[in-house]
Amino acid sequence: MGERSSRIPGFYKRPLEERVRILKEFAGLSDEDVELLTRWGNLDPKTADVMIENVVGAMAYPFAVAVNFKINGRDYMVPMVIEESSVVAAASNAARVMRRDGGIKARATEPVMIGQIQVVELRNPWYAKMKVLEHKDEILELANKQDPILVKLGGGAKDVEARVIDSPIGPMLIVHLLVDVRDAMGANAVNTMAEKVAPLIERVTGGRVYLRIISNLADRRLVRAWVKVYKEDIGGEEVVDGIVAAWAFAAADPYRAATHNKGIMNGVIAVALATGQDHRALEAGAHSYAARTGVYRPLTTWEKDADGNLVGTLEMPMPVGIVGGATKVHPIARLALKILGVKTANELAEVMGAVGLAQNFAALRALATEGIQRGHMRLHARNLAVMAGATGELIDLVAEEMIREGTISFAKAKELVEKFSSGA
Repeated sequence: MGERSSRIPGFYKRPLEERVRILKEFAGLSDEDVELLTRWGNLDPKTADVMIENVVGAMAYPFAVAVNFKINGRDYMVPMVIEESSVVAAASNAARVMRRDGGIKARATEPVMIGQIQVVELRNPWYAKMKVLEHKDEILELANKQDPILVKLGGGAKDVEARVIDSPIGPMLIVHLLVDVRDAMGANAVNTMAEKVAPLIERVTGGRVYLRIISNLADRRLVRAWVKVYKEDIGGEEVVDGIVAAWAFAAADPYRAATHNKGIMNGVIAVALATGQDHRALEAGAHSYAARTGVYRPLTTWEKDADGNLVGTLEMPMPVGIVGGATKVHPIARLALKILGVKTANELAEVMGAVGLAQNFAALRALATEGIQRGHMRLHARNLAVMAGATGELIDLVAEEMIREGTISFAKAKELVEKFSSGA
């Protein structure tokens, strides 16, 4: 057998079945492997094949709904797609104690995204900046000609900003095109507009344009969420103090803040995956926003009010859409939006912000009381029991015994499955 090569010209042009056959030969896959890979489930092969290139199969993740959520006075069942144990249960439990006073409050700003145009080779960048601002109306008019439907819906390019930055290769002028993208995430509309105005900006400045692309630091498209959690609903003022202390640790230490914010994103990204959002953009925006002061900080704040209750707030970028992209192509993403019943991208952003705040509360409460591992390990024990061959009631029996003995491992699970199955 000759040397295997992954250099396969025109691989993306081959029929799907041929791509699978080539992969099977290259990787030495069995018929069972191929059958597993090509179980399309709720995503048919034709849809998958138009979503990305070189498709050879599909991979399913669990689709769950978090319950108990009341946001801005309205009840929601929130679709979540995630592989991590305890996230959905934690969100549901947090939402249950946040239902008072109309539940979690959330407000999204106008859906304004930033398109960046990079101008280099300028002898006088500060003067070039003023020339761009002088031609602002002309730039906006040209940008809006690219998407008359968006303009008709009340969106479109709204403003132009310009700033001179220092870089390792010298000063450069960065022009920002501020675009209201309405119910879209907005990348395609913004990138198209940035491309079209680039030649005009070159003429106006006398410089050379390189990059023309959206920024994922969407700091003009924020969601804010806030909630009061009554002390008697969570175990008293001592628990409130513990949660505030846990937040204060994150506020003072970037090493802790990274994990603190990861907990927020557990909720946000789970909803993003369910609804077909660009979750990489959401992650990039969230973490860059957390570091916007030059120090990486938590995206939430937790305080104790005058009555000893816990009050929490969240502020972060939330560039999400309900039109275009995978949101409209993937049938389960469409179904997730139907389950949510959201009518606008802003409403979806508010739900996701509320889920992020609830998820963060759940993590901090666990850390400040029983420790995060208890809930995690209970679910982990069940997973190990299933992997070891347990079914039905035996799953919980094996999991509980591992927890009781304090040994949670695959070997222990296998031992217990054999023990209980044999009636020993």
